[in-house]
Amino acid sequence: MPQPAPAPSATPSATVPGAVHRLVDVPGGRIHLLEQGTGPLVLMIHGFPETSYSWRHQLSALAAAGFRAVAVDVRGYGRSFAPGPVDAYRMTALVSDNVGVVHALGEETATVIGHDWGSPIAANSVLMRPDVFTAVAMLSVPYAPWNAIRPTDGFAGIGGSEEFYVSYFQQPGRAEAEIEPDVRGWLAGFYTSLSGDTMPPPGADSPFFVPAGAAMRDRFTGGSLPSWLTETELDVHSAEFERTGPTGALNRYRNVDRDWEDLSVWDGAHLTCPALFIGGALDSSTVWMADAIAEFPTTLPGLVSSHILDGCGHWIQQERPEEVNELLTKWLHTVHP
Repeated sequence: MPQPAPAPSATPSATVPGAVHRLVDVPGGRIHLLEQGTGPLVLMIHGFPETSYSWRHQLSALAAAGFRAVAVDVRGYGRSFAPGPVDAYRMTALVSDNVGVVHALGEETATVIGHDWGSPIAANSVLMRPDVFTAVAMLSVPYAPWNAIRPTDGFAGIGGSEEFYVSYFQQPGRAEAEIEPDVRGWLAGFYTSLSGDTMPPPGADSPFFVPAGAAMRDRFTGGSLPSWLTETELDVHSAEFERTGPTGALNRYRNVDRDWEDLSVWDGAHLTCPALFIGGALDSSTVWMADAIAEFPTTLPGLVSSHILDGCGHWIQQERPEEVNELLTKWLHTVHP
């Protein structure tokens, strides 16, 4: 069995009671994580623009259910290392980080759970390293196999006269110039605009599309924070991005074409391991990727169950922690009976 790499002593988390902070060595750098509990290893991967803190409600629940719950800061986020080159954030590197974390924790295998960008990172982890990752849960973003359309070409055709947000993120420095003058305000607007209880009404202009000469934030929802997000919790999120800046996070989007090239050998590949999907009925990802969800009987032959939560937006494990925790623990006990 691999032995843990040398790392600083774990320290208690001030923001997630019961969890501890750790830094572990992976090839090329160090990954920060929050850890709680003992038992089979469950690795949780956050999305954009979040950190390991987005799993604060799951760490204690999974630990209480008998699992070693670990939530990482993806490279470029939070307290993890942040390489300079844009291409250092390609999918193959992130999968390598996940493998490195498992081995640094002294384990050989893990179940992996991902939300938002963390969902395809988790899916590709089991696709590329089925010897390490033996089951996958995907939140908000469903699995879709590789296809022949170059991502940036596909995104360029989505918005008509407006620019799809992934295209808007492509040019280094452009989105940074929008975010950095008011990181906390930008995050608040982004979280609010994609939350089930505060998102724009049906038919309103979408924050995912940017008119010529405008900024993404011009279409953010104003007003109160979502019910699931307190001012103190927003402070925790924003403090990390104030310190690191948003470039490492945005570089994930700037590798979609590199990923497409790197992963072409898995054209049409299915995930055969035990799988779970949970989406929000009001989440744009659920609507846009309805065809991918419909294909689950073919693309996810090991699917245990799939759930769409009524009235829920994109931040699913934070908006509906009790429901998500129940679904995750039930599924995990089928994977680890």
